[in-house]
Amino acid sequence: MTAIIDIYTHIIPAAYLDALSTGGPALGDLNKRLRSIRSMLDLEARFREMDGLGDYRQVISLPNPPIEEIAAGKTAAQLARIANEAMAELCARHPDRFAGFVAAVSLDDMDQALGEIDRAIDQLGAKGVLIYSNVAGHPLDEARFESLFAAMARLDAPIWLHPARSATMPDYASEPKSRFEMWWCFGWPYETSVAMARLVFCGVFDRYPGLKVITHHLGGMVPYFEGRVGSGLEVLGRRTPDEDYSTVLTSLKRPHLDYFREFFADTALFGARSGLRTGIDFFSPERVVFASDSPLSSIPAAIAALGEIGLSQGETEMIMSGNARRLLKLAA
Repeated sequence: MTAIIDIYTHIIPAAYLDALSTGGPALGDLNKRLRSIRSMLDLEARFREMDGLGDYRQVISLPNPPIEEIAAGKTAAQLARIANEAMAELCARHPDRFAGFVAAVSLDDMDQALGEIDRAIDQLGAKGVLIYSNVAGHPLDEARFESLFAAMARLDAPIWLHPARSATMPDYASEPKSRFEMWWCFGWPYETSVAMARLVFCGVFDRYPGLKVITHHLGGMVPYFEGRVGSGLEVLGRRTPDEDYSTVLTSLKRPHLDYFREFFADTALFGARSGLRTGIDFFSPERVVFASDSPLSSIPAAIAALGEIGLSQGETEMIMSGNARRLLKLAA
């Protein structure tokens, strides 16, 4: 059986949950909600779900919401430290279950964030860092976040890019909030896609060649709107008479669509087949990594989908584990 490294799974370490409990009323409410997902908290329940999957290991990270949305300043920095130490301990205790962890960080304070990134990767062994498509409503191409990308390029470690959006962002201007969970169903892929575009157009991949960004849910909308993203944006600015975008594309060293293909992407599509095939074709099998989004989605469904879209054995092995081993610098 092909080895599997599930690069995007979520967990709530007990120490992190305890810290949420003591963080005030708002964090206490969050604590109650997170407890409802048993295998986020209960290792035995989690391991039972993993049993029977053969040579299968997980890369663990915190779930939504972003730390910046539930705390700030020293409280946020302390939550990140607690989470990272707890995840590092879990990986050390269960190396046969966990291939590594993704560092939590609060970008509320960039000096503290950069210190925690160095500590988590250099001292605790984190494989990379988890960030979100916006930071409390601020785009990732703001100048204050530039040091994050410089640090990750220096460390040669990947960024996991997770969408962030809630029901407080309405679907229509006439309404106070999003309905029918459209903020999640369509809002999250949109968030991912916009964040990708902002990073491309701000030139971050020209400034940091080789920067590795893993997009959740197979690059959001981008693979399925290749024409609009590609030739459709070759006339960038013609639809916006009140802003001058005339130098955006010419400032890039290569055609803008090339940069969108440089993102990595995971297979967490809730068992979808057609979308999975489209995303792999867009990014190429060399830049796609297996993810189930467990325990928020089915691991067997994610495995089955990948086996039913006509990939070669070599492509399957790359996506299931080979690409993750290369990205995370894991031993064979």
